[in-house]
Amino acid sequence: MSNLVIGIEGLVGAGKTAICRELLNEIPNSILLQGGNLYRAIVYSLMSKGINLERLKQSMRSVDIKQIMEKLKITISIENRDTVIYIDGEKIDEENLQSVSSSLAVSEISHIADNKSFYLFAKKLIDEFKQNFNLIVSGRDLMQIYPELDYHFLITASLEERVKRKCIQYNGNISEEEIKQNIIKRDEIQEKSGFYKKYENTILVDVTNCNSPKEGAKKLLEYINISNIKERGMVLGKV
Repeated sequence: MSNLVIGIEGLVGAGKTAICRELLNEIPNSILLQGGNLYRAIVYSLMSKGINLERLKQSMRSVDIKQIMEKLKITISIENRDTVIYIDGEKIDEENLQSVSSSLAVSEISHIADNKSFYLFAKKLIDEFKQNFNLIVSGRDLMQIYPELDYHFLITASLEERVKRKCIQYNGNISEEEIKQNIIKRDEIQEKSGFYKKYENTILVDVTNCNSPKEGAKKLLEYINISNIKERGMVLGKV
């Protein structure tokens, strides 16, 4: 029996990452691959060099995003079963990758850049990890990256609830209205890019009324046949 690859996408602010981390506690021998953080690291690195969003949008058109990743020396590691990103050997705090400015920039850049080589890299990465682990993959456009997904989830929630969750995430440092407008704009970009596309095998899960990521994860687990998952008891280190 081969290991599973579970693809999880979600509307902005629906709580995708937190739900994925809860699934780690329920799915034996699993790791979490956050593909979106690789993209975020690219944009974060470029913006840290003083390049603003408008200039990035102009310079990134038709640029091979995988080549940019290599030039910036961005690498991915799995530590404690979760994704960690390094830029030129330095571990990057996820809080920096998840900032409002970086998140908006990622949505805009991913819409216009050439992702072909990046997608091939991501597929190869998934295939390598799948040899030893059940894989929870969080990101965008996952059916295009890896059509062989065993499960493809799209997590949804109301706009009001997503704004509420993002306000908690940013701990009052950003106004509610600014967060709302940011989510609306990112939704429009994601929709236009086809990143919210529903496929024949896509499972929609509305977590609006879930009071915690654990409750959200429980709703996804209703569709996943845990009894068929093979445990291997592998010990994870840095990959």
